[in-house]
Amino acid sequence: MKARLGLVFAACVLIAASSACSSDGSSIGRRMLSVVASTNVYGDVAARVGGSAVAVTSLISDPAADPHSYEANPQNLLALSQADVIVENGGGYDDFVDTMLSSANNAAAATINVVELSGKAAAAGGELNEHVWYDFPTMGRFADALASALSSRDPEDAATFAANATAFKNDLAALTRRETALAAVHSGAGVAVTEPVPLYLLEAAGLTNLTPPEFSEAIEEGTDVPVSALQATLALFTSHQVALLAYNEQTAGPETEQVKAAAVANNIPVVPVTETLPTGEDYIGWMSDNLSAIETALR
Repeated sequence: MKARLGLVFAACVLIAASSACSSDGSSIGRRMLSVVASTNVYGDVAARVGGSAVAVTSLISDPAADPHSYEANPQNLLALSQADVIVENGGGYDDFVDTMLSSANNAAAATINVVELSGKAAAAGGELNEHVWYDFPTMGRFADALASALSSRDPEDAATFAANATAFKNDLAALTRRETALAAVHSGAGVAVTEPVPLYLLEAAGLTNLTPPEFSEAIEEGTDVPVSALQATLALFTSHQVALLAYNEQTAGPETEQVKAAAVANNIPVVPVTETLPTGEDYIGWMSDNLSAIETALR
């Protein structure tokens, strides 16, 4: 597969190079910066910060896809080979980006690893929750890092990139105030999750995850759920220990469906969450909708 990608890469680079230059070898017009993001979550933020000065490619944009099992393709390799800025989540979430970068021969690109920006690490004896785009402070740091990376390649638009990042962070601040308001009223309320995807948001809202780690870890890793963990998770609903179930719609299976059915049967609200942007949504609107769903469930 690697050899095949290399052949496709070489051919595509030749085609791209010939189409991007005029007959005398000069560049045609002012080139837009190319930003390649592993998912459309980061791609959307990149489009907002970069504005008309950037062209954004999101490698994963299908709302029905499971990013954990994504299989990269030669078109992805071509995009990475030509990128000025590359955005990956990191933390083991999108390792295919690092794998392809080893073949892309693009040492000049700036690579932003958002988990590294977050400063988050696994607790002793635990696993890192790599879904850092549900953490608003991290997304603010990402916007700043992106504006800096773009500015280093396009100094003429640096002021615009900085202003766009500031506007984005202002919108994040409004979302953070909603989290704080939820925590003021519902702090300590128990919740259940099928996966740890939305935990940063839930915890910032003052909520406590009561899901047995063995259950959510097995669902995330695609392994069998221990019977004891499934029974303990179902008991959260029959005993009304939780105020809501956050349900990852992109990794549904028999065990998660059983848990969802238990929540519905016991009148526990189900809040759907996803790992990539729903069709037609932008990041801020998406997170606003998530908060609204949580607010409704808690009421």
